Amino acid sequence: MADVPSMRELLGDNPPQNWGKWGPDDEVGSLNYLDAAQVLRGVGSVRDGQVFTLQCPMGHPHGDPVFPGREGIKREMVWDQELFDSGNGPSFPGGLRASDDKAEIFLQGSSQYDALGHAWYDDTIWNGRSADTTNGGGMSWASVLPIANRGIAGRGVLIDMARHRGKEWLDKGETFTHHDLEEAASRQGTSIEDRDIVCIRTGFLKYFYATPTDEFYEGFVEPGLTYSRELVEWFQDKEIPNLVTDTIANEVTSDPESGVLLPLHASLLRNLGVSLAEIIWLDDLADACAADGRWDFLYTAAPLKIHEATGAPVNPVVIR
Repeated sequence: MADVPSMRELLGDNPPQNWGKWGPDDEVGSLNYLDAAQVLRGVGSVRDGQVFTLQCPMGHPHGDPVFPGREGIKREMVWDQELFDSGNGPSFPGGLRASDDKAEIFLQGSSQYDALGHAWYDDTIWNGRSADTTNGGGMSWASVLPIANRGIAGRGVLIDMARHRGKEWLDKGETFTHHDLEEAASRQGTSIEDRDIVCIRTGFLKYFYATPTDEFYEGFVEPGLTYSRELVEWFQDKEIPNLVTDTIANEVTSDPESGVLLPLHASLLRNLGVSLAEIIWLDDLADACAADGRWDFLYTAAPLKIHEATGAPVNPVVIR
């Protein structure tokens, strides 16, 4: 697209920001909203004790849903029966044998959380720190580790945009706004309350597993929220701590009006400190919510504790 504006031109010179709100050394941003009262509010949404895990399997035979340029997990057996039978396996007193394996992964190549310093513009990341903090082999500021150390727990609410629009999954590039989220919530008989962990199902992961890989990635542009200043202000005013979606990048990949790539990563992650959880499997949870009409629950998550990482795999656990 010709004449694509810079991120600063799109977002403006005075975008909504939470820099300094929790002090100059804060590295978890809007997760600060999830205090003890919010955790207990989430616990109050538990009715039946149903448990759902939301991570997509790594190493699925169909492939792993990853952003273009990344690869799925590469796993290798280190110890197996064949190794021991060949006489090349380790010898343990008593004759015990064991299997072992190792993996090479993109840390954002599975269901995962972004570090707050993962995306930026104007050479500045979350809370006004220099993007030079990403140099030197790791992220010395706003890596995923502070989020992993803290953990996430609170009231989650699921908005099923695919079901709301009468589809198995949304189309490539299909967009929606916060007004659409509130309309869908109302139709579901629920509401998005202040400090809720907002989970949005588009059905796009279901589309991934049902579709040949080449078709899925052809003209790659995911459905999702689309940027507006009003949307960002809505996130800020409602003090949303965490956006959780079943897409690879949480938002429509390319803004349909400006052509800018991933402006919500800049405006929500960098500027507001909203944690982003991506590639989260929501279909089973959505079916359960639709069956009994309850769309809120206790949402918990803790990404892996990886020093100076840009993101980390996660298996969120929901209890309803």
